[in-house]
Amino acid sequence: MEGIICVNKPKGVTSFDIIRKLRKVLNEKKIGHTGTLDPLATGVIIICLGRATKLVSDIEACEKEYKAKFELGYKTDTYDIEGKTIDKIENFDISRESLEQVLEKFKGKILQVPPMYSAIKMQGKKLYELARLGITVERVPRPVEIKKIDVLSFDGKKGEIDCVVSKGTYIRSLIFDTGEVLGTFATMSGLIRTRVGKTTLESCYSLEEIENMASEENFEFLNSVEQFFKYPRIDLKREETITYFENGNSFSYEFEDGTFSVYNKNEFIGLGIIKEKRLKPYKFF
Repeated sequence: MEGIICVNKPKGVTSFDIIRKLRKVLNEKKIGHTGTLDPLATGVIIICLGRATKLVSDIEACEKEYKAKFELGYKTDTYDIEGKTIDKIENFDISRESLEQVLEKFKGKILQVPPMYSAIKMQGKKLYELARLGITVERVPRPVEIKKIDVLSFDGKKGEIDCVVSKGTYIRSLIFDTGEVLGTFATMSGLIRTRVGKTTLESCYSLEEIENMASEENFEFLNSVEQFFKYPRIDLKREETITYFENGNSFSYEFEDGTFSVYNKNEFIGLGIIKEKRLKPYKFF
């Protein structure tokens, strides 16, 4: 089995729980997710099966959109409500305008320090493993891009934001850093990933739906690579160009620049990139 599944992750399970469940339901060992969601978070998580796992890094690189709830007045060691409170402040007066002004400072390309409770590896260990041992290490700030932040609601203490971000952005860190600038502390209280690239929640399936459909041998939830990416199609008709493509060699091809689904006699054989009238194989299937 191969293809791409868009899952609506429920609260309280890890991304790896999703993988374990689908391995059992679909009887497929070669399976991987394209971006971790914490147990607290819900929403879009895209799963690749079989040869489609070659595209995990491509989907990981897509921009993502989130709706995040937060609370001012305290901070935790995990930057969310599931952590231990490490500091708090009782009296503060923050207007929506002040909040929006601070959030504006984080827009664009910035350097963000990831939280200790994250899956990033340092010296062969994941940061959250060190954090659980009570060890805190200095983290290298990473370049990320905050493309949009809109305040959806704010009552002076609790609020919700909608943000579009690049790969590698931690919304927990964004909220934590906002609290530090405001001088009030801030903690993430909820998170929904509403979009990955062009994939929205509306096109996702719940685990229960996938299990029920699979039990009836209905695999409509499984997208082919061509269906998922919807790249323009080109057909290689000359044996010479097909051989070039299958051997990973670039070759002259008179067409506009872009990424394409490549076919041989109506059979999808991979993805290719055309640049300056040359077609370069990108991924093979």
